[in-house]
Amino acid sequence: MANTRVLVKRRKSVRNIRKITRTMQLIATARFQAAFKRATGTRPYTEKITELVAKLSSQAGDIEHPLLRVNEGAGKSALLVLTSSRGMCGGYNANVLRTALGHVQARKEAGEEVELHADGKKGATYLRFLGVPLASTRPSMEHKPRFEEVDRIAQDFIDRYEREELDSVHVAYMKFISTGRQRPEVLQLLPLARAATEEKAETAESAEEAGVQYEFSPEPAELLAELLPTSVKVRLFQCYIDAAVSEQVARMVAMKAATDAAGDMIKLLTRQYNRARQTKITMELLDIVGGAEALS
Repeated sequence: MANTRVLVKRRKSVRNIRKITRTMQLIATARFQAAFKRATGTRPYTEKITELVAKLSSQAGDIEHPLLRVNEGAGKSALLVLTSSRGMCGGYNANVLRTALGHVQARKEAGEEVELHADGKKGATYLRFLGVPLASTRPSMEHKPRFEEVDRIAQDFIDRYEREELDSVHVAYMKFISTGRQRPEVLQLLPLARAATEEKAETAESAEEAGVQYEFSPEPAELLAELLPTSVKVRLFQCYIDAAVSEQVARMVAMKAATDAAGDMIKLLTRQYNRARQTKITMELLDIVGGAEALS
């Protein structure tokens, strides 16, 4: 027979845990709303600046720019991995890290060295556990990435790429598609000639079909020299925004599942407690009746 006192203590502990998970779910929901507004607000700007760069590239002809050049002499690429600094978000970090390690393995098989940069404590801790050397680590920007911080990170990669220290720059992150769908992805930031080829073709074709005409002042080549670094920074910033909103979605779902599981456990413990109490009462009544019969 189960001890009623033990069951009461366990039920109280589970109730306290449910309060915590419920609170974390509400916090994640509030943060998700703010991050979702930022993600939906910045995406049109990212798409339009990519479209503008594509149109300028088609108008500028054979323009030469360091960010459009394909470096092949360095033999080394950089990979920025975006993870969270906090847990309780389901398989969010595991999916991003699995995708990043798959990319690293593919690059190594091609004979290329990969320089890893970890953004987020969870990713840095796991990669160190595997014995993977890290070029740099940063704490996660949580649910409010700032463009000023992303600007510095992107500018560092741009400078190194222009000095031909890197053959390419990639970022592994969780792409936000909708509230019910997020996909781990490795996006190529540099060189732009390969990273944006597909997007440029699609946007340029859609612009021609829509009959959009542009007038450039100054010349497209001069504008492109200014817009190419901005395009890289904006694309990286969108990756951070997508990672932030995806993290809050994952944490919101995980905490809701934990809260529901705690509720089910409370119901189970309550049934066990009621049965144990009923059994105890029955045994006491039997003792009383047996004693009364013995006296008579």
